[in-house]
Amino acid sequence: MHIGPYDARSIETGTFALDGGAMFGVVPKPLWEKHHPADDRNRVTLAARALLLRGAGRTILVDTGNGESRDPKRTEIFKLDHTRSDLLSSLAREGVTPEQVTDVILTHLHFDHAGGATRETDGVLRPTFPNARYYVQSAHWNAAARATERDRASFLSEQYNPLMEEQRLELLDGEGEILPGIRLLTMYGHTTAMQCPLISDGRTTLLYCADVVPFRTHVQLPWIMGYDLRPLVTLEEKRRILKRAVEENWVLFFEHDPEVVAAHVTHEQKGYRVGEQVVL
Repeated sequence: MHIGPYDARSIETGTFALDGGAMFGVVPKPLWEKHHPADDRNRVTLAARALLLRGAGRTILVDTGNGESRDPKRTEIFKLDHTRSDLLSSLAREGVTPEQVTDVILTHLHFDHAGGATRETDGVLRPTFPNARYYVQSAHWNAAARATERDRASFLSEQYNPLMEEQRLELLDGEGEILPGIRLLTMYGHTTAMQCPLISDGRTTLLYCADVVPFRTHVQLPWIMGYDLRPLVTLEEKRRILKRAVEENWVLFFEHDPEVVAAHVTHEQKGYRVGEQVVL
């Protein structure tokens, strides 16, 4: 897919699993399980899908997946699976080496989004992309540092602290254009100051939804994750985003849907629905 100067490609970094009830909040299991079957532990499969943008002299990555698993217990609980794909091998298939990546936009610092930002080298965690600038919202960095008991388990500071220690991390303040044709939209429902890249050339627009619309089924307004800190804020953010997506014919990129990478969205009498799928 081409947007302005950029070639946009989906990058599969592996799969994992989370509790289905937590993924769909107040939605009853008989409804969500039609689309996302659960295993014997009530877990549903999630993709950990990054976005690669190449053009205008830059190689840009949005999110990094779970990264390498160093904890057998965590691997088992979350069913972390890199047998079919992982971040670096998927980039290699696109002809991209870690040294060639110039920019890494982290939507937020939860382990399934920022885990691949660093990797172990000689027993030490170092930035996976040594020549890249990493970007996250300052308000989110501060919120992660003082996470509450409710969301503390989502942040593994050892995964991202080396970015700050090695001066590869740039803290941003609010919405705006970060690179040519790439604007960041900030969201506060899922977590404080999550940033969703909106890539547009005036004709084609792609929104990397991160956790505001993680699965295709989350385009339905009441389908909101139990993980969200402020579900009613998520509801209003989705309402605003989806209205624009229909009016301006955006493509939505689903980071976690195991089957659908990206699609347009339509509005019908019963609400929003996924429309034509888009291949990246």
